[in-house]
Amino acid sequence: MLIERLLVVGHGSIGKRHLRIARSLLPEADIRVMRHEPCETTPEHANGSMSAIEDALAFSPQAAMIANPASLHMKVAQPLALSGTHLLIEKPLADAAWAVPDLLALCRRQGVVLMTAYNLRFSPSLRRFREEIQAGRIGKVISVRCEIGQYLPTWRPGSDYRKGVSASRALGGGALLELSHEIDYLRWIFGDIAVVNAVLSRQSSLEIDVEDTAHLVLGFACDVAGRRLLASLNMDFVRHDTTRTCLAIGESGSLRWNGLTGAVEVLEGGTARWEDVFVRSPQIDETYIAEWRHFLACVREGATPSITGEDGLAALEIVEAARASAVQLGAAVAVASHP
Repeated sequence: MLIERLLVVGHGSIGKRHLRIARSLLPEADIRVMRHEPCETTPEHANGSMSAIEDALAFSPQAAMIANPASLHMKVAQPLALSGTHLLIEKPLADAAWAVPDLLALCRRQGVVLMTAYNLRFSPSLRRFREEIQAGRIGKVISVRCEIGQYLPTWRPGSDYRKGVSASRALGGGALLELSHEIDYLRWIFGDIAVVNAVLSRQSSLEIDVEDTAHLVLGFACDVAGRRLLASLNMDFVRHDTTRTCLAIGESGSLRWNGLTGAVEVLEGGTARWEDVFVRSPQIDETYIAEWRHFLACVREGATPSITGEDGLAALEIVEAARASAVQLGAAVAVASHP
């Protein structure tokens, strides 16, 4: 299918990025933007704009990128899917898991491609990290340590963090949802997550009504011997030393990934030095462009995307297990799909 009509829902910072990339990949397409407030001007890179779902449906888009707040995703995804529109939905897929199964079923009935936009899976360095793990570079993995953190007011220069999605519970903010890339890629690399222990808190003086810090212990599905791999995951909005790392400890060495530098390093057992395995500095838009190319190819070929709606739902189920655990003071809580 050649995409001639494309809808971008949302025109915040991520919506603008997607609009710009979509235009670069579909220079001849009619691209319209759906915004929550009427606007007399047409956004750059777009052919027009609207604010009502009825107008969006009348436009008959063949595909749509949904990039408005997570709490509003389902309100536009459902009618678009019913009309046969293929969907690329920004992470998280929603702000709660309960409505997602209905959307997945609807997309299957309508023959709609649904892809969850966890663009970090298209990072060349993260993909190499995964390949090295799966190739047995450090033997059987026996422990995982993962960290992600950045001071929220510096995320989007020129904007007031207090008015953004990340700071608002009503819009689907908070460290768990906003930083759920880590939950998704840990599943992708190490397998299904079955149980969660979590502590969530608002430690800082930031003017937000959501957690700014989350400490999780993730238990993966047991292996054939009944042993469960554990990963510690620390997520926050408060640290000034921006960090995105993952360390896998194996029986024959350790492998670590740095998402900021694009480096993958190994320390072989019996040695004392880290050695470069792969280094490629992240490029602006690189993972988003790859994500879009993959989505468009899936639409064109009628193929299943590598990051499905089911993947988006799995991440939400882990988030909800973490919230339930935090209420129970860190008690172990089974993920819904893994009772």
